[in-house]
Amino acid sequence: MNGLTAIKMAMKNLKSHKLRSFLTMLGIIIGISSVITLISIAQSSTKMITDEVKDLGSNLITVGIVGRGTTTSINYEEALDWEGKEGIGKVSPVISGSVEAKHNNKKETVDIDGITPNYEGVQNFHIQSGRYIMPIDVDTRQKVVLMGSEAANTFFGKENPIGKQLSLNGLPFTVVGLLEEKGESLLSSYDDKILIPISTSERLLFTSGVKVINIQASSAEDVDLAISTIDRTLKSKFKNDTNSYSILNQQDLLDTMDTVTQTMSLLLAGISGISLLVGGIGIMNIMLVSVTERTKEIGIRKAIGAKRKDIISLFLIESVVLTTIGGIIGILIGIGGTYGISNLMDVEPYVAPAVVISSFLFSMLIGVVFGILPANRAAKLKPIDALRNE
Repeated sequence: MNGLTAIKMAMKNLKSHKLRSFLTMLGIIIGISSVITLISIAQSSTKMITDEVKDLGSNLITVGIVGRGTTTSINYEEALDWEGKEGIGKVSPVISGSVEAKHNNKKETVDIDGITPNYEGVQNFHIQSGRYIMPIDVDTRQKVVLMGSEAANTFFGKENPIGKQLSLNGLPFTVVGLLEEKGESLLSSYDDKILIPISTSERLLFTSGVKVINIQASSAEDVDLAISTIDRTLKSKFKNDTNSYSILNQQDLLDTMDTVTQTMSLLLAGISGISLLVGGIGIMNIMLVSVTERTKEIGIRKAIGAKRKDIISLFLIESVVLTTIGGIIGILIGIGGTYGISNLMDVEPYVAPAVVISSFLFSMLIGVVFGILPANRAAKLKPIDALRNE
């Protein structure tokens, strides 16, 4: 009996028990669709974050100051003095906090960032209209504001915000620039940003120490040199208290994201694998039932010359066809689920071909593994005993 004939017979048998076949495949369908959807969503989210990180350039370094008090803090003037040192290009310190913003009858608590003019180049965040914060704004503590498109829409609607007044903690600020639209990350919206001069933020937020300093190395090749310079400077500043700061470059972040994604994918695949295991057991159970139901058929086949391998092939192919159809349906549902959930999460859907191919092959493997026992049981039946069965 050739393979094509066996497949046709397997399809005929499955069609004769449509509901039972579908219920048998259900575990495989759920397992495969879960694997594809969960892993693809994890990869889509990671890809979005990775693309955002790469957009900032491979030579970006982020310094976090975690210490407190005058002995373990640094002000923005000290951070700006790092510019021009070995390996260091532009420096962009940031002071962040929350304030109450008000315009006419609209009042909300918003997050603000105090920045320097270097923020535009280091963070690759430009304006679409108006002007950026200038050195004179920082030097003279001007009360000027840059607003993201979403923040501007919240307080000014469709009205052009440039030149309008926005109250921050009761103090009047003038909107001088509208930031370009950048969309959202997983953690926050870029378009919700409100930026003011860093010197002004010190007084508005009653703080003089910066917690985040974004630095551009002179070039991608100078990243390690810049990190060494920063580390040496901070060790000297904080008297070798390395617990008071952290230094992270883009590659470190990308490596961390890659590790997290791999761990998450394995975890999600393991959870979804439980459904596949249950589905495989269900298939083995149904195939054993099928062997019992078709005992007489097996006896007749053996009586007219069917060999042991023919009987094994018949039931093994039927098991593989069952899991393969379930796998294909699961793949289609998984891809559809990925696109649907990605749209809800507002991330770009990404389904790795490797995940689809491996899921398809795995579904076939389940058919082989869980079909061996029923196929062997059928092949071991003696013709005389099988023919006596009613």
